[in-house]
Amino acid sequence: MRRLAALPTVLATALWLSGCGYATSAGLRLRGGTGHATVRPFENGSSDPAVGAEVAAALREELARRGAEGEGALIEGVARTGGSAATLSGGVTARVVLEVRATLSRDGQVLAERTVRREADYLAGADALEGEARRAQALHRLAGEVARALVDGFEE
Repeated sequence: MRRLAALPTVLATALWLSGCGYATSAGLRLRGGTGHATVRPFENGSSDPAVGAEVAAALREELARRGAEGEGALIEGVARTGGSAATLSGGVTARVVLEVRATLSRDGQVLAERTVRREADYLAGADALEGEARRAQALHRLAGEVARALVDGFEE
């Protein structure tokens, strides 16, 4: 019974501590001295119809996660995909490659430029629809990895 009586106090203390504004970092600092960036839609240089939008969305999400999405610098670029397939004893394994070239600029001046390439293997699937779904899932994961690497590369 004593534990139940103390529960409101514990909950109130936890809520107070979570709202006190305590932070472990000073925030993201991008090259050129800005702390925020917006992301333009990325040019799609591949046959995958949504890869440019996927990369741009992953970059926006990464900037928002780090508290750095907003007016300041501008990130834009080109996303390309490639891949291959190999038949192994367990079935057909395919590889998708995502390569992104991005620039960070402010007021028309390029502050940094990075190219990031990531690869992932996936099972091709029993039919074309399943294979495309697995490829899309691999590209989604790679877009997140590329976004993290780009933001890290643009950091001062």
